[in-house]
Amino acid sequence: MNQKLSPQSVALVTGASSGFGLLVSVALARGGYRVVASMRNMENKETLETAAREAGVWGQIEVVPLDVTNFAAAESVVHDVINHYGQIDVLVNNAGFAVGGFVEELSLEEWERQFATNFFGLVAVTKAVLPVMRKQRSGKIINISSISGRIGFPSMGPYVASKFAVEGFSESLRLEMLPYGVYVVLIEPGSYKTNIWSKGLQGVSIRSNSPYAKEMKTILQYVNRVAKTAPPPDEVIEQIVKVAQSPTPSLRYPVGRGVKLMLRLKNWLPWKRWERIVMKQFHK
Repeated sequence: MNQKLSPQSVALVTGASSGFGLLVSVALARGGYRVVASMRNMENKETLETAAREAGVWGQIEVVPLDVTNFAAAESVVHDVINHYGQIDVLVNNAGFAVGGFVEELSLEEWERQFATNFFGLVAVTKAVLPVMRKQRSGKIINISSISGRIGFPSMGPYVASKFAVEGFSESLRLEMLPYGVYVVLIEPGSYKTNIWSKGLQGVSIRSNSPYAKEMKTILQYVNRVAKTAPPPDEVIEQIVKVAQSPTPSLRYPVGRGVKLMLRLKNWLPWKRWERIVMKQFHK
């Protein structure tokens, strides 16, 4: 049974304008946290405000602007939170997006943009909170990874690579911070009803002369089918809140339909067997 947290417990959430970030901001506020919800575009604040008011927790949430790719701004926001509240107990690194497409056809600028947000932005915000958590000798750093941080998929190279990087970073950081009572945790969701894939793939156009036109069409159909049948992300949000409230959370939490089975199959099967399973799925 998790202990009830005092109203003074402070959580900082990035990417809080939609999806997991919005929902977890509301859920943490409902759980007794003072939530600092950050977002790149403050024009999107209204959706969070509506959800928080409906839940009766708008008074527990402060919304601040933060583009995680602006490293100086990340330090400034964290500094302001510490000055105002005196502590940061939980950081939820949620800000991210997905670049879709085949490696040959993606520009290096698209790769840089993907890593700037999903990896370097996450590192920047994390670095900014480490001194206060180390001095407190307590804290949770919850990094929103993905099943794509453990398993590669065709046409998702930049996103997969950025999440693999987050996984390696989190493993190393966890071992650095455990002596100070700070727990680094990875949440690894499967497919849920959020707008990350629709946003990531809406810019993908299938060129008629592309050598990958057939494969890309199949993958887009697959993603659209998953988007329509995916469940709402309630269990992901519940898992994040449980981790925030747990005294000694584990490193990894795979969440979602079939996610644990996929991980077991990838780890247990010879690579060529696994390869055939994936290729059959995406090359029809």
